[in-house]
Amino acid sequence: MTIDQIIASAFAEDIGDGDHTSLACIDSKKRGKAKLLVKEKGIIAGVELAKKIFLFSDKNLEVQVFINDGTEINPGDIVLEVSGSELSILRSERLVLNFMQRMSGIATATHKLNQLIKHTNAKLLDTRKTTPLLREVEKMAVKIGGGENHRFGLYDMILLKDNHIDFCGGITKAIERTHQYLKEKNLKLKIEVETRTLDDVTEILSVGGIQRIMLDNFTPKKLKEAVELINGKFETEASGGINETNIRSYAETGVNYISVGALTHQIKSLDLSLKAVK
Repeated sequence: MTIDQIIASAFAEDIGDGDHTSLACIDSKKRGKAKLLVKEKGIIAGVELAKKIFLFSDKNLEVQVFINDGTEINPGDIVLEVSGSELSILRSERLVLNFMQRMSGIATATHKLNQLIKHTNAKLLDTRKTTPLLREVEKMAVKIGGGENHRFGLYDMILLKDNHIDFCGGITKAIERTHQYLKEKNLKLKIEVETRTLDDVTEILSVGGIQRIMLDNFTPKKLKEAVELINGKFETEASGGINETNIRSYAETGVNYISVGALTHQIKSLDLSLKAVK
């Protein structure tokens, strides 16, 4: 779903047949101004999306941005001001806040983890553990926070996970059948394979024909062994149970990527508000 489609669907869900509260008490010709206030320290995200939302609501609204996406913010900061039809501002308020609060929470969490591993070469990745239909904005927030996006969906990369391997009958068979499928469909997709043990890693090294090995639920010690065993032949990715308490030790193993699903499914939204300027 594109950003424009997300915005249109969000307005349709929220407004229905009309913003009756505002229509009941606000003069349709009245103009006003509102400011977006920061109430909690973090990384702001969703500013550009907010502009799109305001202008989707009313192309005549004027948005003045003071703080751009990816900037550190503190309580009391004013991110932007919007001026124009009060009805249009009120119609946009909750959508802007819902998106920006969640996106800022994701960007803040991503930035925090990135700071813990910045002394290494490991890159922080998100996952597909996103809110259905909102993957575009949540992955955008990860990028704003300094992380990188893993595959976007099931269509842009092959990722042979444990269930694929078990259903297929093993790692070697899964890789072989994948190559056959890609050849038949004339597709050029990168292949990543999940491993659970060092024996799995050894089997992949023997088979080859892939681009990245995912090392799932390895301890930092075992991960270091695996990375040394792979020895640069393929990209490496650590996943499973990685958080702010242990991410540094994982990054210091020399692994190329660290994927953290919690970036998008276990975050706390940042506290922001939109207040009328009197």
